Amino acid sequence: MKRLLILSLCILLLGSSPASADTGTEVRELLRAKIDAVVALLRQKDMEKSLRKDNILELIKPIFDFKKMAKLTLGRKHWPGLSPEKKEEFSDLFVRKMQDSYIEKLDLYEDEEVVYEEPLIIKRKVHVPINFVSKDDKISMLYKFYRSKELGWQIYDVELQGVSVIQTYRTQFNDVLKNGTIDDLMAKLDKSDEFKAVDVK
Repeated sequence: MKRLLILSLCILLLGSSPASADTGTEVRELLRAKIDAVVALLRQKDMEKSLRKDNILELIKPIFDFKKMAKLTLGRKHWPGLSPEKKEEFSDLFVRKMQDSYIEKLDLYEDEEVVYEEPLIIKRKVHVPINFVSKDDKISMLYKFYRSKELGWQIYDVELQGVSVIQTYRTQFNDVLKNGTIDDLMAKLDKSDEFKAVDVK
């Protein structure tokens, strides 16, 4: 009985252990495969824009937890107070806007070299820094991953030039929610130019 208890404790500890260096490499290679595939699509200049967008979203959706990102933008201050219906409505709208914004940023790609840095292990999360390098410029990005029990490694935030996309949206959303409602926020969010993510160029 004592041996079984010790074994169970060991399994529990292993299950909650921080990510390892090997895990960091695994996550970086996962990201590399996705970005390389996206870059290959971006280089196909003759491809119809709407088709390219659909193909890119098909590639990135499996590793982006857009629903979690929606929740994080509202934070503990606003998210828990929403009804399940409002959570779903807000999440659907945010996901659509987030995907459009991400594709818009990718359209700025001009055949830069993609350089992958060493992944950063932060407890049970992995951050993967990459740089888009051209002759005259460098754009730094940081992809932040957590491990989902159901879906494996998922991106929950992206930093552009050192600025968190989630934090940027949260600050803007908080400004609206100081005196407004979630419906006010969604009405503004539905207007394509009402909120801005991080500028990269």
